Amino acid sequence: MSAPNSHPDANEALKSNNFLRAIIERDLEAGLTQGRKFAGTPGDAAHHEAGQLDPARIRTRFPPEPNGYLHIGHAKSICLNFGLARDYGGICHLRFDDTNPEKEEQEYVDAIKEMVAWLGWDWDTGGTSHLFFASNYFDFMYRAAEYLIEQGLAYVDEQTPEEMRANRGDFTTPGKDSPFRARMPAENLARFREMRDGKHADGAMILRARIDMASPNINMRDPALYRIRRATHHNTGDQWCIYPMYTFAHPIEDALERITHSLCTLEFEDQRPFYDWLLNALADGGLLARPLPHQYEFGRFNLSYVVTSKRKLKQLVDEKHVNGWDDPRMPTLVGMRRRGYTPEAVRAMVESTGVTKTNAWLDYSVLDGYLRADLDAKAARACAVLEPLKLKLTNYAEIFGSLDHLDACSAPVHPHQPELGARAFSFGPELWIEREDFMEVPVKGYQRLFPGNKTRLKYGHVIECTGCEKDEAGNITAVLASIVPDTKSGTPGADAIKVKGVITWVGVHEAIAAEVRLYDRLFTEEQPDAGGRDFLEVLNPGSKKIVTAYLEPSLASVAADTKFQFERHGYFVADRIDHQAGKPVFNKITGLRDSFGK
Repeated sequence: MSAPNSHPDANEALKSNNFLRAIIERDLEAGLTQGRKFAGTPGDAAHHEAGQLDPARIRTRFPPEPNGYLHIGHAKSICLNFGLARDYGGICHLRFDDTNPEKEEQEYVDAIKEMVAWLGWDWDTGGTSHLFFASNYFDFMYRAAEYLIEQGLAYVDEQTPEEMRANRGDFTTPGKDSPFRARMPAENLARFREMRDGKHADGAMILRARIDMASPNINMRDPALYRIRRATHHNTGDQWCIYPMYTFAHPIEDALERITHSLCTLEFEDQRPFYDWLLNALADGGLLARPLPHQYEFGRFNLSYVVTSKRKLKQLVDEKHVNGWDDPRMPTLVGMRRRGYTPEAVRAMVESTGVTKTNAWLDYSVLDGYLRADLDAKAARACAVLEPLKLKLTNYAEIFGSLDHLDACSAPVHPHQPELGARAFSFGPELWIEREDFMEVPVKGYQRLFPGNKTRLKYGHVIECTGCEKDEAGNITAVLASIVPDTKSGTPGADAIKVKGVITWVGVHEAIAAEVRLYDRLFTEEQPDAGGRDFLEVLNPGSKKIVTAYLEPSLASVAADTKFQFERHGYFVADRIDHQAGKPVFNKITGLRDSFGK
């Protein structure tokens, strides 16, 4: 699998709105990444010292925790890390930050790998895989923790969580030293080994760094390094009953993998001093190789009308507000793929947002704009009637000599790609049209079917509406019209009669009945959880509607995941799960223009 390519001019334009590019170019020019050795696999200082000069000019990483499905917000980090590595002769690692066994599962590992690949990125370079797991470094992390204890830089704290919280202080009040902070290294080491050996209950004690309880940065007030947690890990099983904290594990993972530019979102900015403190302490002890990684923070990209909190997404799934993680209304990448979004559109959108030091909101319609631009050139056209109303052509036998005659019609597969050929269908005495294409009493400006008005049936004939049929309740059951002779599209008489209205249709005799799922945004508010609001209160009750539609015969045997433009309606995709021969199911991806709330 190769990395996605962009037009050179577009690449140059994107460079100008990404401050990280300037940092990388500065570092490369200064030679800050030169002379690094890499032994081919992650490891400590001695391991890499025995290796060769690193062939990668830079190393980045995408480090998801496998505790849920990736969402649209992750797409920016994926494209940023893999894209920068590609553009600067580097390598990007896919690393699973799997240090929390209670929430992580193999299911999520597999799903994350699938979605990174779907976006077009590859963690194999030169035949070598750069897929790593933080849990494979647990032995080194434990060794690093013992080193910190021996150096008097860490201690075992046996305060209760409530006591630790109270003694931590706040932004205006310095913290208070733990009564266990003054323990000697030998005693701390013994207690830590007791933690490792399962001699204490979950939560009974933790290992903390000894830094500064009066630091104005609360993250430097003796942060936790290890906790006791009896839980089966998806990768290491029951080998460990103590697990490293994320803030301890993450910098170590970067260093073991020889990451040069550790890119993360702004909420980790206050963690950078501890990141640097830890790595420098371990490098001073000869455990980690220099030069060390450096952390850089960038602003999050937020999309309107969605929530991206994993907890809230899980709540939507667990409480069955949606039909699973891949529900087409979900902002998860698996949901967006099933909806019909293309990786090209997602990449184009996240790249266009740039990389800044501020968080940004982007309206969902922007993503749909990139999607339309991508699909317009790719998607074959087809006719579909979503809210069918029967049209009876009362003079059909007179025009064609028999009701059994079928008049052959055709249309291009794609209007701008004649090499794709034409699709064939036929005109018969009864057709399906959209219910909105008839009004018994038209409103001002209405140009479609109403008694006495002439309208063109696209790719077919001009007809004149003569009335309608109704049931006993007064509901319209069929529209009546007569064919205007010699007006078939593509024939010399086609332009003899000028009409203002053109409508799409499907022949009753050959229509394919299909389930069509019409999706809209899941929430009615741009920021569903703003200000602590219960996001469930603004669920859009009209976010999903299922109709039985009629499709032209060319769609009788299309494969799942095939995308089309249903003329006049928008873009649709054959559902990748439920669509099957004889039982077609299509999802609406997006309309031909943004119409939400209009």
